Amino acid sequence: MSVKAKTRFGQVVIGPPGSGKTTYVGAMSELLRSLGRKVAIVNLDPANENMNYTPDVDIADLVKVEEVMDELGLGPNGGLVYAMQFLYKNLDWLEDQLNKVPEGTYLIMDCPGQVELYTVDQSMKDIIEHLTKLDYRLAAVHLVDPHYCSDPGKFIAVCLTSLTTMLQIALPHVNLLSKVDLVERYGKLHFNLDYYTEVLDLEYLLDTFPDDNFTKKYKQLNEALTGLINDYSLVNFLPITVKSKERMSAASQVVDKANGYVFGSGEERSMRNLMGTAMGGSDFEWAKTGELRTEYMGDVREEEMGEHEKELLGNDLDLVDIDPQFQV
Repeated sequence: MSVKAKTRFGQVVIGPPGSGKTTYVGAMSELLRSLGRKVAIVNLDPANENMNYTPDVDIADLVKVEEVMDELGLGPNGGLVYAMQFLYKNLDWLEDQLNKVPEGTYLIMDCPGQVELYTVDQSMKDIIEHLTKLDYRLAAVHLVDPHYCSDPGKFIAVCLTSLTTMLQIALPHVNLLSKVDLVERYGKLHFNLDYYTEVLDLEYLLDTFPDDNFTKKYKQLNEALTGLINDYSLVNFLPITVKSKERMSAASQVVDKANGYVFGSGEERSMRNLMGTAMGGSDFEWAKTGELRTEYMGDVREEEMGEHEKELLGNDLDLVDIDPQFQV
């Protein structure tokens, strides 16, 4: 018989397949451990085969999607839904495994990526509700691939999915725009990165749709969807990349505020030093996305170009590297 767990803090990492959840879990756990925090990783994805970490609790010890597919003749999605329903019916197993984790350990839960688990099926919602009743203080961390930003239709769809997930899961929610270093790999953005992270006035995005008969047919539907997202005014994204400790630290602080985690004294000093180095002298608005635009968007292409290909100003400034915060 399981024993009720004492208060624990953690994050539930969700998002579509390929959004970088497992990579994020590995990087975030390493960062928090380097700051002195005790961290345990819980793998709740029964189809997760390429983990870059060693989980402290692994759902594969209870059920595997491959075995479900073989025994019941289900496809990948059906097998995954069945596996999560099986986990819900065996919550005593999950409680026992979590109770083996030392007290005071911060939990990072790597969850499946199938969207239907967070929009239609109730299994994940019921599992999370059960944990919150046991005094697990959790925040949902929803990762989104940045390539959606280059396609207005996909970006509206992913905003709607994020909103639906927030309402379904009913946890404090943090949306992350992951792999932001690849944001323009699939095409140049129509607006600045801030437009997509803050989800500003989506009606302007409608003007960027192709002017063809198919798009015109669904113009009113797109207008209604953007209006719905704007009316709720709940969706925004924090841009991150696992290549940047500063970005990952900023994300951890936002998540800690969401789930109510309180720093230990030594960890707080380490975090302040790291964030002070990263953004201490920067303007607040610039610090949000400015260095990302400089490093991974417009200015990075200039660095890859030859000096003769750069746009010249026709004065002495052509001979110096200008800080992105410099204003004339």
